[in-house]
Formats: sequence, C-alpha cells, structure tokens
Amino acid sequence: MALTMMCETHYSVSMEIDDAIVATHLQELRRGTVVVAALALLRSPEYGYALLEELGRSGVEVDANTLYPLLRRLEKQGLLTSTWDTSGERPRKYYQVSEAGTMCLRILTDEWSRLDASLAPLLANGERR
Repeated sequence: MALTMMCETHYSVSMEIDDAIVATHLQELRRGTVVVAALALLRSPEYGYALLEELGRSGVEVDANTLYPLLRRLEKQGLLTSTWDTSGERPRKYYQVSEAGTMCLRILTDEWSRLDASLAPLLANGERR
C-alpha cells in the first residue's frame, strides 16, 4: 500500500507501508470495538449467527471464528447470560447482556467518548497546537 504524505514544506513524499503491518494495527483497533458492538446489540436476546449478520449489516466485520469464542469469554466473565432454545429444528443458544455487562458497556462507551474527544484535536488537519 503506498502512502503519500505532505510535508510542511509542501513537498510530496511517497513511502511504502507493509500491508501486514497495517493489517495488524487494524486488527488491534477493531478488537475492542467488537466487544462494545456485541454488548450493545445484545440488549435483547440473540443467537450467534443472527448477531454475526447484524454486526455485518452495521459495518462491524467480524469472523465467526472470532465471534463465538468472544461470546463464550464474555459469558464466562459474567457480562452475558445465555439460554438454550430447543423448540425449533435445531437448538440455538441465545445470549443477552447481563447487569454487569450493561455496566461494563456504559464504562466502555464513556471511555470511548473520552478518547474520541482527546484524539479529535490530534487528528485534525494541522490543529495540533
């Protein structure tokens, strides 16, 4: 991936960035956002595949091999509860955010807002001072 940067002297400098490096940083950036998105969407009960589809429709791309272990981990941490529905053709495990998960979501979103407010001036074009 080529990146062109403009220096303060207005000269264009072209440099290469390794796609693997960018992919690693994107993965790190997305990792926490999936937790926030899942907790937010699970305010009402939902099963894994439906959650996966809803996340995708919302623009939060996550692989099933990432989501299902995450749901189990959040349940083990007490942030989600689950129930089995065996009334249909196939049993489905429904997840829902717990009281502790709701509290955690509130803390995470408050921190998200704080970080956004802190980063906005740093990311603004030329307004670092």
